Amino acid sequence: MTTYKDAGVDVQATDALVNDISSLSKSTARKGSVDSIGGFGGIFDLKECGYKDPLLVSGTDGIGTKILLGIETNKLDGLGFDLVGMCLNDILCHGADPLFFLDYYASSKVDKTSFLKIIKSITEACKQNNCSLIGGETAEMPGLYKKNDFDFAGFCVGAVERDNLLPKHSLMKKDDLLFGINSSGFHSNGYSLIRKIIKDQNIQLNKVPEFNSNYDSIGDALMAPTALYYPFLKELIKSQHITGISHITGGGVLGNIPRMLPKHLNATIHKDKINPNAIFEWLQKIGNITDTEMLKTFNCGLGIVLSVQKNNYKNFINTILDKNLPIFEIGHIDDVKINDRCQVI
Repeated sequence: MTTYKDAGVDVQATDALVNDISSLSKSTARKGSVDSIGGFGGIFDLKECGYKDPLLVSGTDGIGTKILLGIETNKLDGLGFDLVGMCLNDILCHGADPLFFLDYYASSKVDKTSFLKIIKSITEACKQNNCSLIGGETAEMPGLYKKNDFDFAGFCVGAVERDNLLPKHSLMKKDDLLFGINSSGFHSNGYSLIRKIIKDQNIQLNKVPEFNSNYDSIGDALMAPTALYYPFLKELIKSQHITGISHITGGGVLGNIPRMLPKHLNATIHKDKINPNAIFEWLQKIGNITDTEMLKTFNCGLGIVLSVQKNNYKNFINTILDKNLPIFEIGHIDDVKINDRCQVI
């Protein structure tokens, strides 16, 4: 008798993981959470959250080939922050509070130890952002994935009061100001290029960094988890100090800042006002990457960019100083036609 297990899929073992992650999921509960782990879908009660006129904002993403570097270095603990960050930072650009999150994990054969490391980091990232992990899916697909490979993706839903929805194009004008928040590193973008350079230059990932870093090895520095920005920005959004937010992900600085602007406006960024992690300069040098290619591929030290009305400058500055928020001025909005609608000078 031939069974599913003979084909490499152990349904019972995979189902047993549901019990292991149930307590982790419950630890992320927030207003609106409904205990539904193990059912066919995640359930959330929006009415309990107290919105008056809400809009739902959804986002989905993965973390690309950073997974391969994580497998190679056996650094899996931060991957959940990467996954949650890629999704939550996106819906934040529309002013949304995160409500709930679901994950999808697929591999040739689920390794319980690795799987639980990742789920624990997902739950921790969700807890830090008041977001409930309400469900997910785990799949074994031998033949599609190599022995130790896996992939995972995330899906999140948030809510925003209609009056707080971002961006506010009608309020944006020439000479409005742009502010930035530092990234924690490469976040989860550009890793195919990073891995190519590491291979071409025969970089030893276990070596001490050749650049200023708080990490013990080059591999650790490259695997720095994605920063999550909701805790920094939630009060600024609700107080309506911000007219737009850009999450600097795939497409880099040049590709993402224009996404928050109306089509008749562009962005000018002053490079000398950005103080990026030294790892960017190191990679650019060893990889012989042009400035333009860096700006098109990586965040280059900017995880989030905000737009603020010029006539609200003093209020905004006073607020971020009062709350000791790590936000700094980086440029302005212009109406001069330029290539890519964003220039870095």
